[in-house]
Amino acid sequence: MLKVFASPSRYVQGEHLLTSPTGVEYIQKLGDKALLLADDVVWGIVGEELARVLTDAGIEVVREPFNGEASTIEINRVTEIGRQHSVNVVLALGGGKAIDAGKAIADELGTPIAVLPTTASTDAPTSALSVIYSEAGVFEQYRFYKKNPDLVLLDTYVIANSPARLFASGIADALATAVEIRPNVISNSNTMAGGKTTLAAQAIGDKCREVLFADGLKAYRAVQAKVLTPAVENVIEANTLLSGLGFESGGLAAAHAIHNGFTALDGDIHHLTHGEKVTYGTLTQLFLENRPLEEIDAYIALYQKLDLPTTLAELHLDANDRESLLKVGKQATIEGETIHALPFKVTPDDVADALIAVDAYVTALEK
Repeated sequence: MLKVFASPSRYVQGEHLLTSPTGVEYIQKLGDKALLLADDVVWGIVGEELARVLTDAGIEVVREPFNGEASTIEINRVTEIGRQHSVNVVLALGGGKAIDAGKAIADELGTPIAVLPTTASTDAPTSALSVIYSEAGVFEQYRFYKKNPDLVLLDTYVIANSPARLFASGIADALATAVEIRPNVISNSNTMAGGKTTLAAQAIGDKCREVLFADGLKAYRAVQAKVLTPAVENVIEANTLLSGLGFESGGLAAAHAIHNGFTALDGDIHHLTHGEKVTYGTLTQLFLENRPLEEIDAYIALYQKLDLPTTLAELHLDANDRESLLKVGKQATIEGETIHALPFKVTPDDVADALIAVDAYVTALEK
């Protein structure tokens, strides 16, 4: 049996790392001519200051705005800019899609990649893969790389001052980790790392869940107040490192496949974050698995305290529109999707039924 555990070469987490010599020292080890990928919002928050600090340290910076979608077109566009400037390191600054695009660009250029998250909103930073979307935001494929990022560096001050909604979304994404690892172990499926689930990944997934149930709400309230506490530090690590290592080497299942299924729809659901859609995907997986109500209720209670969506109406979907929900099910069950890690066959109708069942259960709880 082949087991594989994957991880970044270096994970560094601390306060003011993006604006101090301490953080720059880690980046300097990777290259001296950097392509800095960041959207205009992130540039204004910390990107411009980071570029100044890097320049002062003798690193040449080529800044390129990220257009917002981790698409093949965007990746090719920025890769060509990197080639024209002969950069020798890529810095992906921002959220999950900027990070996924940055990893792909570094892979195309053959350079090291430093992942610099400005939120703890997804578990994308540590992995050797990207989620690729169309220009319209529809899921297309997972893109895999030969190695994990060379550096993942998180400035906890920046993250504590980021929107609390994104922080809660990261908690939701991370709460899926242990839920999705479990069926991979039962079905003995191959994970994103290319082998069976390791004991280490299982332990990491369990620790991730433990931290989030213990500190998630405390940390969320602290970030709403824009303060950095031990709970915030713990949750940043759980959202990023524990969830990232856990999902890649432990396996994804229905929660993320259903998230991908939602991309087949048009409308206001696309105003929701990755984690918000994973929230409902996680609950749907728990219903597909027929997990005990005690477990389901614990997730619902925490999600609701974190202001995450637990009904179809909160996803801007209609429980009576089975045609749309069946579209989600069809996309979620395409060949190669992670939902097939479940130890039983799942059809598009099964997914649609479970989506409706979650809504019916939660709606009844609220009456």
